[in-house]
Amino acid sequence: MFDVIIIGGGVIGCTTARNLARYDLNVALLEKASDICEGQSKANTAIVHGGYDAKPHTLKAKYNVTGNGMFDKVCSELDVPLKWNTSLVAAFSESGIPKLEELKHQGEVNGVHGLSIIGRDEIIRREPNISRSVCAALLVTNGGIVCPYELTIANAENAAENGVRFYRNAPVTKVEKDGGQWRVQSGAGTFTSRAVINCAGLYSDVINNMVSENKFHIKPRRGEYYIIDKSYAGTFNASIFQLPTKMGKGILVTPTVDGTLLVGPTAEDIDDRDDTRTTSGGLAKALKFGSATWEHIPMRDVITTFAGIRAHCDRDDFVIGEAQDAPLFFNAGGVESPGLTSSPAIGEYLADSAAEKLGAKAKKNFNPIRKSIPKFREMTDRERAQAIASDQDYAKIVCRCETVTEAEIRASIRRPVGARTIDGIKRRTRTGMGRCQAGFCTPATIKILCEELGISPLEVTKFGGESKMLDRYLFDKGGGNHA
Repeated sequence: MFDVIIIGGGVIGCTTARNLARYDLNVALLEKASDICEGQSKANTAIVHGGYDAKPHTLKAKYNVTGNGMFDKVCSELDVPLKWNTSLVAAFSESGIPKLEELKHQGEVNGVHGLSIIGRDEIIRREPNISRSVCAALLVTNGGIVCPYELTIANAENAAENGVRFYRNAPVTKVEKDGGQWRVQSGAGTFTSRAVINCAGLYSDVINNMVSENKFHIKPRRGEYYIIDKSYAGTFNASIFQLPTKMGKGILVTPTVDGTLLVGPTAEDIDDRDDTRTTSGGLAKALKFGSATWEHIPMRDVITTFAGIRAHCDRDDFVIGEAQDAPLFFNAGGVESPGLTSSPAIGEYLADSAAEKLGAKAKKNFNPIRKSIPKFREMTDRERAQAIASDQDYAKIVCRCETVTEAEIRASIRRPVGARTIDGIKRRTRTGMGRCQAGFCTPATIKILCEELGISPLEVTKFGGESKMLDRYLFDKGGGNHA
């Protein structure tokens, strides 16, 4: 029996969990996948949006602007990298300038400060590698970049450290009212609670529609991306958007906090909520439109491609708050872009709303501080020597592309809500995210997972379920292992 059950372990669910941990409540989070951050939150453009794009007087506009203003404090407390690199919305013909004026006015109505339209000379001074066909751009000084999976994991770790219980491999199959309580059936068992908070992302409509007659529906919208090697770090400073369309903010070129560059996303409505394939057509579109911003995208230095799926709601807005016909059932539905930016504000609102309805008091011993795993690649030589002196595993480089040590990988498994898969380690440490895309480090990573979890190599998965890394593992008489 819990006071609150959160359904979904993406950035909204984990941020809500952390905020609920501020109260004297018994809280559980149920995630259907083998790890948190396996859905929308792991595969997006990683932008902290300024707030100019959302239609005024919508929940998207409200939570975008409020959430943007919370990022400094949240990322400082959680030790998450954040960079205010600014955003540019570029027009590549004179006909686009009136649209820039519209976006500027719209942003000002939303309460965004520091918006201005700059001309070609100033754009090229700021971004010397942008296409020379650029005419003008909207400068968004409060635009930033953050690592979405690191932010999600940090929220989860801090929530767990403050008492929230996490259940993975727990897909929710039924939610129903049972007297004065909610009964939630899942792959990890049946749970009861006084309140439920629906943060199920692409499946938020399915969960809501189990209990409320005020229904909404999600249309999956797939976006495909290229990742360019970090040898191109510094090519662009700002996140550079093109003029938005009804399908989204368009193709952009943006640096990441880790030094790589993203080109994308496309926007394609599909039927399968789990279809994260990349396609020849989608990638060709990303390249074509991305080349309008970056004329000579270095395709030889594309290290990988990926696709993410957005939860586009038929209401064309977020669905936030308590369902009118289902007391103590709260929604975070249809949270697509700017959902990452909005997450601090949405999580705080949902937690405060549930706590108020439950009559909960604030904890006196809540600790908002979470420290990240020390990153060997960011240390000075002196700091590296100190790290090795304290833990010899810091002397063992496992991922050469990203300079990740065995000590960091072991720490990622041992942490609260720790890694249990190859992808879980990747998101917590960047092991396998570099140029060779795990070609070198995978065997050592499997070995460490087996040692830490006490499992056979045949049990190691990429992302849970049947995604087994090995189908045979033999021991020879000489004691050697052969995968």
